Amino acid sequence: MTTRRDFLRKAAAGTAMLSFGGVLEGFSAKSYNNIVGANEKIKVGAIGVNSRGLALATNFAKMEDCEVICACDVDSRAVEKCAAAVSKIGGNKVKTYKDLRSMLENKDVDAVLIATPDHWHAPAALLAIKAGKDVYLEKPCSHSPEEGEILIKGARKYNRVLQMGNQRRSWPNVIEAINELKSGIIGNVYFGKSWYTNNRPSIGIGKKVAVPDWLDWDLWQGPAPRVDYKDNVLHYNWHWFWRWGTGEALNNGTHMVDILRWGMDLEYPTMVTSVGGRYRYQDDWETPDTQMISWDFGGGKMMTWEGRSCNGRGVEGSSVGAMFYGDKGSLLITGANAYTVYDLDNKVVKDVKSNIAIDPRNLMNPAEQLDGLHIQNFFNAIRKSETLRSDIESGHKSTLLVQLGNIAQRVGHSLKIDNQNGRILDQEGQQYWSRFYEPGWEMKL
Repeated sequence: MTTRRDFLRKAAAGTAMLSFGGVLEGFSAKSYNNIVGANEKIKVGAIGVNSRGLALATNFAKMEDCEVICACDVDSRAVEKCAAAVSKIGGNKVKTYKDLRSMLENKDVDAVLIATPDHWHAPAALLAIKAGKDVYLEKPCSHSPEEGEILIKGARKYNRVLQMGNQRRSWPNVIEAINELKSGIIGNVYFGKSWYTNNRPSIGIGKKVAVPDWLDWDLWQGPAPRVDYKDNVLHYNWHWFWRWGTGEALNNGTHMVDILRWGMDLEYPTMVTSVGGRYRYQDDWETPDTQMISWDFGGGKMMTWEGRSCNGRGVEGSSVGAMFYGDKGSLLITGANAYTVYDLDNKVVKDVKSNIAIDPRNLMNPAEQLDGLHIQNFFNAIRKSETLRSDIESGHKSTLLVQLGNIAQRVGHSLKIDNQNGRILDQEGQQYWSRFYEPGWEMKL
């Protein structure tokens, strides 16, 4: 059976052939464009379109080979705002949904972007894969390690493209920096340090109040066990509750920890340690606002991540970054599409700047132009079977590192890890390998 994705690939191949051989005899370029499929666009549905999801949906809509045809959110205000913004860009009518399961029944949708709260990431992605959709999934790819493993199996079983949104994997100067590392510009890299800092305010003590009329609170909770609505959870503070979020470690740490793992060619550690806590304010915030995670990979290789949610003093002059240390020098990648190489005497031997302004603390859209390269890679994987820069296996390994850090934090001691598969060897830590679901919402292949 010929699927729509097969059709898109054949159309792409035909377009490529004509670009080399010219337009078919008897056809002008204009008339060729009217052939069904010649310029077939990938039709996308956006799931979770408040803030970051809105930014992604509009970015997708600006791509020439994409048409965002659906928007889905449990917040009626967010979905209408997104539909209006996307329609303005693409000139097409955007259908709106509240329940993603209904949207996934739309056979016109080829692919989805998912930018929901973390507790929805993996369940939504699996539902989309099973519905025959390719998936662009914001980081982290899962709420628990088990969910990441399920997504890997799901992508294979249903033969779907699944890209994680750690967008720096597609930033040109970051790619160049990683290639420099692998070519030996600072010698043997034995230590990687990463960080994220901010000045987040207190979230206070929430009060149980009536659910706003614009929100479907039951559907927002979705796979998570039910609790009463409080006035200090939406739309961003859910990050700091273990039931729905994964703390600063996965919220922002995932990006730079992924860069370290990529640059140092590492997979699974032998030991993970985390220290920290909620130090700045006394409120409902559950995850650490100050945290230091370290990973020992054996063989003389280690990594760290420092997170400070409530003290924005930067490291190496940047609020976010990754630093590699080798026996011949060091290499710095900040939040920008840029890098600097130093020798052992701290002299700059190479300094590559970005000509695109980036704000790492922008919650919605810190680097739209550069993120477009990651989106295009996703489309090329669908059309041309191009290799994904952040497939689900790679995305899971990086997500797992910070998940292991959070688990070590929660049990209060270091964890021994099987460096062949990333599994926790400590019995107490194993309780956090999976999560609790609202009955009937469990992930099933």
